Amino acid sequence: MILAHKIQLDPTEKQKNQLRRAAGCARYTWNWALAEAEKCYKDTGKSVNFNELKKRWNKEKPNWVLESPKDANQAQFSSLKQAYGRFFKKISRRPKFKSKHGSKDSFYLSNDKFKLHDKTVRIPHMEEVRLTESLRFGGKLIAAVVSRTADRWFISVQIEVKHVPKHGDEVIAVDLGLKNFATLSTGEVITAPQPLKCKLDALRRRSRQHSRKQKGSCNRVKSAMKLARLHATISNIRKDFLHKVTSGLVARTKLLVIEDLSIAGMAKLWGRCVNDLGLYEFRRQLTYKCKLNDVALVVADRWFPSTQLCSCCGERQIIGLGERQYACPTCGFCADRDLNAALNLHTAGFAVINACGHEGSDWKHTLAVKPSWLKQELSSCS
Repeated sequence: MILAHKIQLDPTEKQKNQLRRAAGCARYTWNWALAEAEKCYKDTGKSVNFNELKKRWNKEKPNWVLESPKDANQAQFSSLKQAYGRFFKKISRRPKFKSKHGSKDSFYLSNDKFKLHDKTVRIPHMEEVRLTESLRFGGKLIAAVVSRTADRWFISVQIEVKHVPKHGDEVIAVDLGLKNFATLSTGEVITAPQPLKCKLDALRRRSRQHSRKQKGSCNRVKSAMKLARLHATISNIRKDFLHKVTSGLVARTKLLVIEDLSIAGMAKLWGRCVNDLGLYEFRRQLTYKCKLNDVALVVADRWFPSTQLCSCCGERQIIGLGERQYACPTCGFCADRDLNAALNLHTAGFAVINACGHEGSDWKHTLAVKPSWLKQELSSCS
């Protein structure tokens, strides 16, 4: 199993310039290869041969490229080939040219091009760069990516490790919302920090100050860096919250149930409120952490009316967005609408594990992550 550990670098000013040059070399190579690929397709109507293109580059590349690590320019051809592959499979958009100010500075290093020693890393054409912490995992080094966020540099090291799955014994369903980030079927409520909402005034002030700076001036460069640091702070608060919530849920459960939300549709209705929560990132983290720790993950059907069904008797009724309490006219059950939805998701999760479908319906709930213990403990999940 391959895990990544992202560590902040503590480079000197000279090393920062070398890192920027390496990132610029990677960007220049990407743009050159993309231009040649587009030209080949326009002239011949066929895709370019990236191996032949790489040989051309090695003959025609400028001399200043040799001052940066070799992988900074060599790895761009395989990256561009993969990007075109994802585009043709309709997974992502068509590859675009990278600008100096509009793209993220980063470059790739294979496992034989860097060496880690305690709190230092050795990168080609550079002196040893200090790390803010030592490597967390032990195992075989696979590769690394050096990147910049605002004015800080990071190295993300990929390591092949022998991971022992760790999970609990609970079965929990999670209902996501705007008022409360998550309501669990156990009755617990999780609220989000909403960092963008909290720092929106400061972000507006910083943006106005930046727009007043003269273009091309040193003060504008300093202002841009301050603005980038504020954006990075907002992003880090959100990521820290999501990692803690997802890790906590996976550590205590053996079965998790979530709903398949249309994040893009919700964003059109509620805009910034939805984007500030990071709902897609929550599902992404939950998926890979469940695979990592052998936890079953059930994704309920998008059209499953979890809010409208009574979790006690199954009666269905229309309930408006402004109604925070669910009151069943048939059995008299009364509960918070989010808790009622979480209980319905809990029932749907058991239905999927028992392979019998939800009672009285044909909802297409899916088992997104199938654990190894499922066959042995199928009878106990009833």
